[in-house]
Amino acid sequence: MTTTPSGQDLAALKGRTVPVQDILDLFQVRVRDHRTVHRISQALTDVGLTTLPNFAVCGPRSHVDVVPLASIPAQASPVDAEEDEEEALPSAALPQRLLLGDIPSARRGLVSVGPGTPLAQTTFLMRTNNVAQVPVTTGMAQIHGVVTWGSVAKMYEAGKQPTLDNAMEKDSLPVADTRQEFFSALPVIREHGYLLVRGDDGCLSGIVTAADVTDRFEGAARPFFIVGEIESLLRRCLGAALDEETIKAVQTNKKPEHRTGQVSDLMFGDYLRLLDGDQTKTSLAGAADANWEALKWPNMPREQFIGRLKRVKDIRNRIAHFDEKPLPQVMIDELTTFAKLLRAFVA
Repeated sequence: MTTTPSGQDLAALKGRTVPVQDILDLFQVRVRDHRTVHRISQALTDVGLTTLPNFAVCGPRSHVDVVPLASIPAQASPVDAEEDEEEALPSAALPQRLLLGDIPSARRGLVSVGPGTPLAQTTFLMRTNNVAQVPVTTGMAQIHGVVTWGSVAKMYEAGKQPTLDNAMEKDSLPVADTRQEFFSALPVIREHGYLLVRGDDGCLSGIVTAADVTDRFEGAARPFFIVGEIESLLRRCLGAALDEETIKAVQTNKKPEHRTGQVSDLMFGDYLRLLDGDQTKTSLAGAADANWEALKWPNMPREQFIGRLKRVKDIRNRIAHFDEKPLPQVMIDELTTFAKLLRAFVA
């Protein structure tokens, strides 16, 4: 359930620096997509405000300045949001900064033990919790050391007594806080295999491992590449079947003299304008019937194909507006299935 706050509540933001999450909470928005971003932008515009940087491209914990709209030269009008959202990815889709706190495991909590814990109990926790590092702490604030499988092996290699103290790594422990830039921390994670993360209260809030980095970027990068492949396949199909004048007819977001007629210059919404016979603009809908015939796909059910294409467009728009949460697996599966479908027809 979403809501639009009163103009008075929005006007009260003027001149303030606020977390993006506060703006989303004000509108009761959980996930930014092209609809909610447009609605929030329009509401701010109605009271003469905007944000710097744009709230749509920052992580929820990032801060933005709420400023008068008139103070921003050449500000794009929010009513053009539908066309803006179709810029080639990644465009302005990437966040201003990626912080360690934007990695879920950095705030998820972690398994730790106290200084008096028997080593056998510690390694048992490591096995049963499937973790390779366990910090030894007092109250999650004071870190005495970290037990890793590597440090346990070194203890046995050195012939030391199997105690927690002998099994700990104690020197140059990799520790950072949630506000540190993520990319500056990568060399430390690469060297140690992990990074302990402190929250705003100074206590350990989580741990980022090399596996977390891999998972995070597979979830973030894979959808970009699948969408890129889908666009490439669509352009190959459409470019082979349609002439320049047909392409120009859907480039309505450009001035006539800037309409190239090149399939490489199409935006994602243009694919639907070329093929959807049920779109509201009757002139384009009529041409779409001829365009579909030109593809020579007699065994492709058009209605289902257009439905899938619209779904891909919606997922693409979600990708385009940065969200710290990885794309759900069901959406990745939808993109993968559609890419496979196109491959079969292009081949």
